[in-house]
Amino acid sequence: MKISESNWFEIEKYLETDDRCVLPLGSTEQHAYLSLSVDSILSEKVAADAAEPLGVPVFPAVAYGLTPYFMAFPGSVTLRLETYAALLRDILDSLYRTGFRRVLIVNGHGGNSPVQPVTMEWMDAQGDARCRFHDWWKAPKTWAKVQEIDPVASHASWMENFPWTRLSGRALPDEQKPFVPFDRLRDRNAAGVRALIGDGNYGGVYQKPDEVMEALWSTAVAETRALLEGDWE
Repeated sequence: MKISESNWFEIEKYLETDDRCVLPLGSTEQHAYLSLSVDSILSEKVAADAAEPLGVPVFPAVAYGLTPYFMAFPGSVTLRLETYAALLRDILDSLYRTGFRRVLIVNGHGGNSPVQPVTMEWMDAQGDARCRFHDWWKAPKTWAKVQEIDPVASHASWMENFPWTRLSGRALPDEQKPFVPFDRLRDRNAAGVRALIGDGNYGGVYQKPDEVMEALWSTAVAETRALLEGDWE
């Protein structure tokens, strides 16, 4: 049940019998030849696909996150950490005020992970609330599936190239890009990061067959759904 496809009467009715919801977190940032909205597209879709048979509301993805290291790539947008933490807290407070008590955050961008402590502070302040922070792409079963398919996989490589994140009519390189030197990324500004990684792919081939990606997606959806269905006590 997407919030964008619901009205408030329907959500009020839902809250009479259930208090779960899903909040996807994304980003607007370079993904080599893929959409700049990859992280938002994937977090919202995996959340919606997981929640659909359960009838749990899924809020629109927060489309901006923490990505200062990509600011040398036009089209990327970053928030300050304090801004993002305040934004997330305001969203959680709003959800609580309108009746939600169990929130699954489906995060699609690794750079957003520093805000996870906000969820702990929020739960401490709201004694009867629960919040789970789920990095969907590196959850145990999903990451194991990635490794099974091809261990050379990272940001903007095949593992993020789904039919719903690729751009029509854009040719992709037909090669496997070696992993970028990750140990050298942490001590460089945005211009230095761009100089190191080139087109933006961190390592791996650029595309896999759709049937391979469908198998990966099925694993991610099932793992996310299990968190919604699981014990919240």
